[in-house]
This record gives sequence, structure tokens and C-alpha cells, in this order.
Amino acid sequence: MDSTTPPTQPRAHRAELCHCQVSSILPRLSFALSHTATATLPAAFSDLLPHFQVEPVDEYIVKNKPVTLTCRSTPATQIYFKCNGEWVHQDDHLIERTVDPATALPVMQVTIDITRQQVEKIFGLDEYWCQCVAWSTTGTQKSQKAYIRIAYLRKNFEEEPQGKEVALDQEVLLRCHPPEGVPQAEVEWQRNEDVIDPASDPNFFITTDHNLVIKKARLADTGNYTCVAKNIVARRKSTSATVLVYVNGGWSTWTTWSSCSAVCGRGWQKRSRSCTNPTPLNGGTSCEGQNIQKSACVATCPVDGGWSEWSKWSACGADCSMWRSRECTQPSPGTGGKDCQGLDLQSLNCTSEQCPQSECTTTHILGAEDVALYVGMVAVALCLTLLLIVVVLVYRRKKEGLDADVADSSILTTGFQPMGIKPSKPENSHLLTIQPDLTTTTTSYQGTLRSRHDTTGKFSMTNGPLLDPLPNGSHTLHNGKLNSDPAEFVSRLSTQSYFKTLPRDVANTSYGTFNFLGGRLTIPNTGISLLIPPEAIPRGKIYEIYLTVQRKEDLRLPLAGCQTLLSPVVSCGPPGVVLSRPVILSMDHCSDACLDNWAVRLKKQNYEGAWEDVLLMGEELVSEPYYCQLEAETCRLFSEQLGTFALVGESLHMGAAKRLRLVLFSDAYCSTLEYNIRVYCMDDTQDVFKEVMQMERQLGGRLIDEPHVLLFKDSYHNLRLSIHDMPLAHWRSKLLAGYQEIPFYHIWNGSQRYLHCTFTLERLSLSTCELTCQLCVWQVEGEGQSFSLDFNIAKVTLSITAPLAGPSAFQIPYLIRQKICSSLDAPCPNGADWRMLAQRLKLERHMSFFASKASPTSVILDLWEAQHFHSGNINQLATVMADIGKQEAMIFLVSDGEC
Repeated sequence: MDSTTPPTQPRAHRAELCHCQVSSILPRLSFALSHTATATLPAAFSDLLPHFQVEPVDEYIVKNKPVTLTCRSTPATQIYFKCNGEWVHQDDHLIERTVDPATALPVMQVTIDITRQQVEKIFGLDEYWCQCVAWSTTGTQKSQKAYIRIAYLRKNFEEEPQGKEVALDQEVLLRCHPPEGVPQAEVEWQRNEDVIDPASDPNFFITTDHNLVIKKARLADTGNYTCVAKNIVARRKSTSATVLVYVNGGWSTWTTWSSCSAVCGRGWQKRSRSCTNPTPLNGGTSCEGQNIQKSACVATCPVDGGWSEWSKWSACGADCSMWRSRECTQPSPGTGGKDCQGLDLQSLNCTSEQCPQSECTTTHILGAEDVALYVGMVAVALCLTLLLIVVVLVYRRKKEGLDADVADSSILTTGFQPMGIKPSKPENSHLLTIQPDLTTTTTSYQGTLRSRHDTTGKFSMTNGPLLDPLPNGSHTLHNGKLNSDPAEFVSRLSTQSYFKTLPRDVANTSYGTFNFLGGRLTIPNTGISLLIPPEAIPRGKIYEIYLTVQRKEDLRLPLAGCQTLLSPVVSCGPPGVVLSRPVILSMDHCSDACLDNWAVRLKKQNYEGAWEDVLLMGEELVSEPYYCQLEAETCRLFSEQLGTFALVGESLHMGAAKRLRLVLFSDAYCSTLEYNIRVYCMDDTQDVFKEVMQMERQLGGRLIDEPHVLLFKDSYHNLRLSIHDMPLAHWRSKLLAGYQEIPFYHIWNGSQRYLHCTFTLERLSLSTCELTCQLCVWQVEGEGQSFSLDFNIAKVTLSITAPLAGPSAFQIPYLIRQKICSSLDAPCPNGADWRMLAQRLKLERHMSFFASKASPTSVILDLWEAQHFHSGNINQLATVMADIGKQEAMIFLVSDGEC
């Protein structure tokens, strides 16, 4: 039998079965088949076509279990299955014949089994399908095709959910792509092994592509989430994804301001808040900002009452008495002040014709007033006598001092000529020659240096050189550098107890040996210097003095509340040396120099290592050993003691601002497509900039733009940086976020001297070298600044250097300085004294401080030297002296050759 012919049918009948009609070319075979079928059917239904009551449907083979296909038709004489175009063998059919009780028509049902092996024979070529064909005497009918597939479900998910940490009320999206399978797997989600039903909890939503969406994250949504895929074959679970819902802390409302700490005058008041609205949970960030806020306040002082003047006596009355009164109105008591003490009404007997005894009374009163007058006159006489004695003593002492120090006044009228100081004993000839050389350059030290075994004798003035030349073998100093090795000096000092906390950084340390002539120490490119005025070191003493800048990480300053470090930590020493007058320590600061916004304190480290407040700016006392002048970018500290100092500022309100310096670096050579720009954020002081420059030089970096200054306010807001307006045809950013952020407290209270962030860019071609863009810097909810960048990444930018320049330690020669002081220290009736000098130099704010010193003029000149060492014009000072009316101005009009 042919495989294309239904069982028991002749070969010629294939066309009739395929076209479902009787073939005209085989009339006899068709007639015979129709005649046979008609014989078995009632005559009334002999012309009906087969009708399918049950047709085969799609099936899945699970593992190795065969599937059964069923086909039922009425009226039908024969039913056969055809699978993938091939007739199924008659022996594989299971036939069941019945009669429909309602219509009396014959019903025929045929079933076959399909195995996995049958389907796998054509796997990959086409899908396996089966179809049944039913015959009747009238014709044939075909059923629908039923597809048989092998069911499976792979083990690995194409995409599994990933764990997330999300903030409260934030939307969460968990992705899931189930494994490949037939039939396609159904997906459900579980949280902690419990099935999630979006119908019962509308906060969950499952998308058509099987992703889970949590509309608003709640604390209860924290848990392990699992994506479950299942079909008729298997059930697969993804790895669990942990969702952690955290709560960022929030500030409560501020409490009311406390009462002022001062009963009278300026004080402080504070208010507080707590990080409980809400409280941080599950690793949420704590509240940014301060929990305590301080503000300056002024308490109204209590006013004690004061009496007014007595009124005039009343006329003598009939009772031989007269009256006068006063009132408690100058001032009236207020704000809890005391009332006036004493009587407000006074009576006195008077003399009249009705009072003959009044004459004695009056005489008694007048006698008492005379005694008081005589006592007062004696007291005044004694005071005048004592004052006269004091004036005579002061005059004699001053005259003796002038005679001992200055013996020749010809320098005031003949211009500056070299003068000599010779020791009274011939063996004391180890002094340096001091000749002002306006062409030399000083780097780390200027001053005088003497050998260890020198002793100072009595000096007298002559017309020879200023000092005798040094004999052979004495110590000398050239261009401000000692002949000894700096490392040897540091190692020697490290053995001393006062040097234990000093860093061994020779590059940031300056040192030298000084006598009474003074000098200057400078740390290059840091803005830090120490001026040792003449006579600050007592005569006969020689000190080896050092100056160094400390690292912030080496010394931890105790900062609290709104406090922030405004200056470098500077050490000068050794501590405990005896000074006759203040030295001047100059260092940069980074405040906005507005004392209305700040409470600036000078801190000093004691011998135990603890930090103490020694000065509050604006409330200096002239009796204290420290005094500060705060300029726009520099602090000048007058100190009678050496030690470790730092400026700490406490902001009084959010208007206080620090100056930050933004510096941009990149790699000196770039041979890849990636290009990094490093943006440093640091305090606007020269010492930090120098440190960053040294570090970048070691890393092979280069400066790509001039530093920029930014005001950073105490607003608790972070600093954000971003790069915009790049040429997209040549460059693109590799950052995922639109900006980078530096936390507020890392800048305000952080112990790091500098912070930086890196912007990674990518050029689309190695031939691209030009880069133009905008760097935007701003505080959150604040105004920002934008800087334009335009540079070539292939060119090398030279480093910024700041050479230290200056002819010598002092611009004013020592002897001329003494003459100026003797001329201006004495009070002048027309005001042409040190007070006018301070006014012309715009230093009148420090009048009380200058007046407290033995020589106000010398302190003024010390401050002028400290301020104008790099840029001072000595002729300008000469002009000021000429305006005052002093002939000493002529001493400045000296050419370089004359000096």
C-alpha cells in the first residue's frame, strides 16, 4: 500500500481524498465507494457531508509522555489522520463507532498517539502538525491542523532583578526577563517567599514585559524579591534581589532662641534642632548642617538711677528752716537698675529775726566747709609734686637712652652714609657688615648671623663703616642661605623637646640665626613670613629661630559648631625665647574679611599640645601679648611669644563666606582617547596651592587654566561642579551623572587641605587636541559661577612660580630707623608725631595698640616693613615723612649707587 493513500483504498483514489470530492476520472471506483457507504446510511441522510464534532487541538509533549489526538465526525464512513503530509497507518488508529440518539446518525471517533521520537524526526525543519480527514457518501471534510510541540523551560533567566537601595516614597523598578520556554513561561513575583498580588495591593504593578514596579517605596517594602517563571514543564526562580528602603534624616524645626548669655553688652544666644523629622533609618544619610546655631546678641544693660542737681534753697520760713529737693532722673532707673540712694529732700535752719539762735548754726556750717577746702588743696599739691618727680625721671632715662644709642645726627642732613658700630673691646670683632644692597634677591632668610662664641659689648658711633668686616673664619650669609645643610638643621632641632611636633619637611621650613639687629624668615610661595624687628632680641643674645607651616592632618584642631579653619597652621620657635618687643608673623587667610559676619579667634598650641583661644578679633586688649591686623587676604600677628598659631572663624550667620580657590589640572601627555580634568577645591591660601602644585608635578600633571576664586557661604549646601558646552562632534563625557558634588562639611569642617573631583572626557579621534567648554560651579540653591576653558591638550603649560624678591631684610636702615623713632615718639604740639604717621599710613584703627608700646613709631615701621616687603616703595614713605614736616624724609632719597 502506498504511503500517500489512505488505508484499504486503491492507489487511484488518492486524488479524490486530496481534493475532497469524487474524481471524474475514476467514476467506477467512486460509484462503488458511494454505493457501499449509502447502503449503511438512511436514505434521508445520504446526501450529507461529514461534520466534525471534535477536532484535534495543539498539544505539548512533556518529557517523554506521548500525546493523544482525537477526531469525531458525523455522518462519516471513514476517518483517517494525516501528519506532516503523510497518512498515519491504519493500525495506529483507534476507531470507535456510535449512533447519535438525537439524529440517529452514525458517529465515528478516531484517536492516535504521537510520541516524542516522531516529533524530533523533523525538529528544526518545520513544526509537527496533524489533521484528520472524514468521508461520507457525499464527500470529504478536513479538520483544523493541530500542532504538536516538545515542551521545555530553560534554567537561566535572560535578565534577573538587581538589588537596590531607594529612598522612602521613591519609585522602584525591578526588571525580569524569564528563561526561554515552550510554552512561554508565566511570571509571578514574590517578596520574602510570599506571592505579590497587585489586585490586593495597588502599590505594586507588573508590566506586560514582566517587570515589577513599586510605585512608592514604603518601609514595609524592604525585603527580598524573587521573579518566578513557570510552565507545564518546570518552575524556575531567579536569584533574590534585596530592596532596602532607607529614610534620610530630616531636621526638626528650630527651637526658640535662648536668652542672651551676657547680662549686659555683647553676648551669644543659641538655638538647636534635632535630626528626628524623620530619623535616619536603614543607612539613610544624617542631616546635613548644624544642630546648634549661635548668634551674637546685645543685652540691654541695667541702668542705675542718678540724682539730678539740687534745686535752689527755698526762702526762710516762719519755722526758721529752708528746703531744697532733687529727683532720681539723671538717669532714671531702668532695666532692673538700682534706685537712687540718699535723700531727695534736704532742710536747713536759717537766720531771721524770729530765730536769734540761727547765727551760731550758720557759723558752724561755714566752718565745716572751710576744713574741706583746705584738705582738698593739700591733696592737689601732693599730686602735682608726684607728677613732677615722674616727669623728671622719665626725661632723664630717655635722655640717657638717646645718648647711648645715637651720637651722630649728621645722617639726617647729609643723606644716608655708611656708619660703623665698633665694639669697645678689641676681641669683639665678629659682627657682620650690613650694607643695603637693593639688587640682591632673598629667598628664605634675611638678617644678621654671628658666631656662637660672640659676646656683645658697648657700641659707639663713628664715621667709619656701619660694622667692622668679619674676620676670617666667622659665619657668613649669602642670598639668605646658611652654609649648613638644611637636613642637618632639622635633625638637630628634632632632638629638642620643643621640636617634637614639627614636621620634617625641609621644603616648608625656613630658619636662621639672629641677634639684636633682627631679620626676616620667609617660606617661598606660601605667603608666610616672620619679621624680627631690630631690638626684638635683647643685646647680647643670639637665637636660632625656625618658621614652618604644618599640615592640617598632622595637627587636629578642635572645631565645633560653625567653626572653620581660615589660615594655615604656622609654627615659629623655639618657644620660650625672651623677646624685648613683638615680632610680626604674616600668613594668608581665606575669610571674606568682614568681621560683621565672623567671630575670628587666634588659637595657640600650648606645651601640652592643647589649643587655647588667645585673641578674639575686634576685642583685642593692648595689655595682652598678641595683637592682630586683619587685611583683605593677610593676617599680621604681633606676638611677644613664639609658638604654633592658627586662625579659626565662627560664622555668625549664613552671609559668612570663605574664599575657595579652584585649580584645574590634566595629564601633561595624553596618548589615549580618554582625557581627565582634575578640579581641586582648596582654601584660598598660597601654602595649599603650593602643596597641590608640588603633588601634581610628581604625578606628571599640568595646570590648564588660571586659578579661580569662589565665595563659599555657610549655607549648609553642597558644592556642585559640571562641564557643559563641549563640541559634541569631537568630545563626549563619560560621567553618568550631570554633575559632581562635594559635601558642605568636607569643605567647611573637613580636615583635608584640598578636595578634588575628576571629569573623564573622551575624544572621538586621537587627532583632536582643542577643547573648549564651560566649567560651572555653584552651591545648591545658590548663585554660581561659570568659567570658560579653551586650551590645547598637546601643549605643555608652564608651572606658576612666585620668586621671592627684596634687597635685604629691612628697607629702612637700622640707624636711620632709630633717628625716625626718636623724632616721632615724642609728642608734638602741632600733632606732627607718630599719630600723624599712623594716619597717613591708614593705620589709625590701631592707635591704642601703638600707644601702649614704649616706641609707637618703631611698631608702625615694623608693620610697614611686613606689609611692603615685596612691593614697598621707600620713596613713598619719604613723601609721607615730608608731609608730616620732618626732615628725616631726606634719608630715603638715596640712589642704588649711594647705598
